[in-house]
Amino acid sequence: MSHHTDPFAPGVHTAHEWLAAVAAAIDTEDRFVAHRALRAWLHSVRDRLNIHAAAHLSAQLPELLRGMFYEGWVPGHVPVGHDVASFLAQFSHAAGVTPEEAVGLAGVVTDTMADLFSPGQIDHVFAQLPVKLRFILLGTDLTQVSAGATLLAEPPLSQTEDLERRLNALTAAVATLVHGLEFPATGEFDSADGFSAAQRAHRILLAEGLTGPAH
Repeated sequence: MSHHTDPFAPGVHTAHEWLAAVAAAIDTEDRFVAHRALRAWLHSVRDRLNIHAAAHLSAQLPELLRGMFYEGWVPGHVPVGHDVASFLAQFSHAAGVTPEEAVGLAGVVTDTMADLFSPGQIDHVFAQLPVKLRFILLGTDLTQVSAGATLLAEPPLSQTEDLERRLNALTAAVATLVHGLEFPATGEFDSADGFSAAQRAHRILLAEGLTGPAH
């Protein structure tokens, strides 16, 4: 049945494109693996949003993935706890990976979804989450996360440590932006790569609370 005679075909096609983007990002040809990772990300993020934010996020999804997003959703039970340990437990179980692997995987899916959603959508969503959970969703702080551990138990940083952390975030954001703005050997600037680099740099700053959501 062609797209002209099947009203569901365009929606299925778009969902396949999004799934293919996730598969490419996590470097797998197994669409079932990509589907698990995408579903784990959607449900783990969804459960930590209020009803209003979840509705806005779901509106960005292809129709088929929107159904996946709301699968098993109980409005009266959200948002759930924002602690890192529970997020990693939920995401790793759904994705079929270890909690240690979940951090990097979540970060890759986040980057992919940020490129697929409207500009700034991920920033608005993550602004509602605690900074430490944003780090996990960005795939950062790998050395501080282990199975069953929670970053919420860490002692507060001193002023010097906090300044150093912020400077490191600024350095990482600038390096990301510069890399994206570099001209390739061909001399032809890729505006898409530049825009993607700007988004990544903004999300690094957002995770540190150094900027607000993009508008």
